[in-house]
Amino acid sequence: MPSLHPALAEVRRAVRQALTGLPAGSAVVVGLSGGADSLALASAVGFEAPKLGLRAASVTVDHGLQEGSDAAALTAARLAAERGLDALVVRVEVGSAGGPEAAARDARYRALADAARDAGAAALLVAHTLDDQAETVLLGLARGSGGASLQGMAPVSDLDGVPLIRPLLGVRRATTRAACAADGLEPWEDPHNNDERFARVRTRHRVLPVLEAELGPGVAEALARTAEQLREDAEAFAEMIDETIEDIVEPAEAGIAVSVAALAANPPALRHRIIRHVVASEFHVALTRSQTLEVARLVTDWSGQGPIDLPGCRARRAGRVVEFTASGTGL
Repeated sequence: MPSLHPALAEVRRAVRQALTGLPAGSAVVVGLSGGADSLALASAVGFEAPKLGLRAASVTVDHGLQEGSDAAALTAARLAAERGLDALVVRVEVGSAGGPEAAARDARYRALADAARDAGAAALLVAHTLDDQAETVLLGLARGSGGASLQGMAPVSDLDGVPLIRPLLGVRRATTRAACAADGLEPWEDPHNNDERFARVRTRHRVLPVLEAELGPGVAEALARTAEQLREDAEAFAEMIDETIEDIVEPAEAGIAVSVAALAANPPALRHRIIRHVVASEFHVALTRSQTLEVARLVTDWSGQGPIDLPGCRARRAGRVVEFTASGTGL
């Protein structure tokens, strides 16, 4: 018998590792755009899931933003059905909040999460590759977004209560294309993937190739390794915060208070993470770096300054604590 093409073997191996451990008899749903990455993923899931006692389905979201998008979605669904998946196409309305990329992404993920919940799926699988991870890290670095952004995408996360798995984060985009060719699959080429109005497309076609040419091969892999290492660091910080935070916070009227002495005793990196964590947990907003540093000055550089207005809340020094209260409640 002919040997399995290496690209097919690599994609299937990644999928098998991601699916192993899911409850037998449960369903998994693949987010399928019809592009090479998601098509390779869907085909591999269709091959591996039954061997693990799992039911496989695909959901193709038609954003309706391009002429012929409905036909492309139906083609993707047909290809998935040929590989043994229960294929569904969902049409969505895309808003305008945050720009076209963000609006389309939000609509897509809402539709995928809804479909996964409707199917009672144990997991939703999406096809981000190592190249996508590298682009995410590079964009985060350029924006000065800090460690949270540089962590990139996690292999396993949560999407509105649905487990979200990215099996191909260690697989190159060239491999998924080779896998499709070896599997007799013709991917759909999304015009938006070549539209250089978008920063991610410019990063893909201009920035990363220049870095590879000037610094040598392996830049994408190095960026992906950076993301993995930063996620490990973030997990360690999260454990430290969980161990610390119950001892240093207390209720306050319309908010929460944090011990000044305890914050001062922690190194800056942990102090800043505690401040961001408290605000995010209590008021469901994210602080910028400059906002975090202003709050930290209430601990490290206190000279009687007044309250600090933050998104959704205010912070002030009140004796031995820093108080965070909801905006509009008064201090």
